[in-house]
Amino acid sequence: MDREALALEMRGLREQVTGITDTAVAAADGLLIAADTADSIDPEGLAALAAAGLGLARRTAQATARGTLRQTVTYGSHGCAAFYAVGDTALMVVLGDEGMDVDRLHRASGPALDRIGSILTHQNKTAEGV
Repeated sequence: MDREALALEMRGLREQVTGITDTAVAAADGLLIAADTADSIDPEGLAALAAAGLGLARRTAQATARGTLRQTVTYGSHGCAAFYAVGDTALMVVLGDEGMDVDRLHRASGPALDRIGSILTHQNKTAEGV
């Protein structure tokens, strides 16, 4: 897997959007793929929680005929956590402080998610010998 390319995408997003504090990419089952997190964040735990939250949001979107889930955001008193689907098999989680512009994050994350999806798809094809 091209972990360097994933790290580059996560760093690039952080550089584009002021207020991002942590990022991670995980498989839909919650296994951590890559993380750029502070020492105070458990990246494996973050990946598992993000996968559980995204799974619930996906089910809610399906049950209410809202289509394919793209993202969900949780707001807290000290910032927010945004969860993005990367196809059907992965997700990206972005943590931000109180000053993060979530609209800017949503605009900047689209191209990054496409590139992350391509990196992960390439990895899967390579693993399958395609």
